[in-house]
Amino acid sequence: MTKILVVEDDRSLRDALAYNLRREEYTPIVAEDAPTAVRLARREKPDLILLDLMLPGGSGIEVCREIRAFSTAPIIILTARGEDIDRVLGLEIGADDYVTKPFSLRELLARIKANLRRVALDTGMDAEDQLAHNGVRIDVLARRVTAGEHVLLFQPKEFDLLVHLMRHPGTVLTRPRLLNSVWGHEFVGERTVDVHIRRVRAKLETAGVTDLIRTVHGVGYVLDAKPEGSTDGA
Repeated sequence: MTKILVVEDDRSLRDALAYNLRREEYTPIVAEDAPTAVRLARREKPDLILLDLMLPGGSGIEVCREIRAFSTAPIIILTARGEDIDRVLGLEIGADDYVTKPFSLRELLARIKANLRRVALDTGMDAEDQLAHNGVRIDVLARRVTAGEHVLLFQPKEFDLLVHLMRHPGTVLTRPRLLNSVWGHEFVGERTVDVHIRRVRAKLETAGVTDLIRTVHGVGYVLDAKPEGSTDGA
């Protein structure tokens, strides 16, 4: 049964979420503070995490960063704060989605199902699971990226973004298209795409891979379409 870790210090909301998750035939695991959240995430290996930003014993941002060190489970941030900076900060350190309180139960359940569905698709066999382009190789099922002798570590959305680009070499992908394909809906601004592209490029550059992802100003991004093994400049 699908396990969902609910990290929320408000007892009434925590209990309500757990009750409704059981009604949907999920198995809720609850935590009311930051240390407990990290401990349960490590021990229980939940399939998805609902994470409040304001917690006793540490911030939700810190919890998200710690969990991302050992888990790729989707993380949906729950917060009463709605500023864009909080959304982008949460997504930069590994969260997958963002819901602002007060939220409707229907909306939250839809977000949960969408994130779980993306995980199921990522681990399925219907898409090409071995990708290679200009020295970068991806084992999609193992979520492993290599460049030469280097093994590169990516956060979940960084990995998904690189995979999507690798599957469309030479195709200019707009920011709205990347948001829709990688994040599933446009709940964040286009700056999130730029931030993740920057992080992906920086990690590729540590392995000597430069100019793989090019900016098309005012439009989006394109993966260099040079054939495997080509070293020509563009």
